Amino acid sequence: MPDISESTPPATLDPAIAARLSRTDDGLIAAVVREHGSGDVLMLAWMDDEALRRTLATGHATYWSRSRREYWVKGETSGHRQYVRSAALDCDGDALLLTVDQVGPACHTGTHSCFSTELPITATTPPATTPPATTPPTTTPPATATTQGAPA
Repeated sequence: MPDISESTPPATLDPAIAARLSRTDDGLIAAVVREHGSGDVLMLAWMDDEALRRTLATGHATYWSRSRREYWVKGETSGHRQYVRSAALDCDGDALLLTVDQVGPACHTGTHSCFSTELPITATTPPATTPPATTPPTTTPPATATTQGAPA
């Protein structure tokens, strides 16, 4: 009989990953989703440990629906699937960045991205500039002995 333990996904999220997560009070972590080819930010969704475990184990983006209170695999009903290429945890452990191959529109409204409504920026202050790079202090190189026959 074949050993299926290697192909069976783990029943719980890797404890080392779970320990790094900083969840909301209701146990969720934000998942920002961007498209692999274009780099476009497609959507924001929510995951709990189980949704993250399923996503990492299957490569299919799986989220927690706060309104329906159930898991959903992106594209399961619409066909607009997200195939996960990479997943990264931010420095605080409170957000994930999923990079996906998107099939069809990502937004439930039918648009490529959920972020299609531009808001006006009315700030009157100039944009911040990049501070000049600091250069290490210069030091005078130590005097070197002259080589025989070389000009002094």
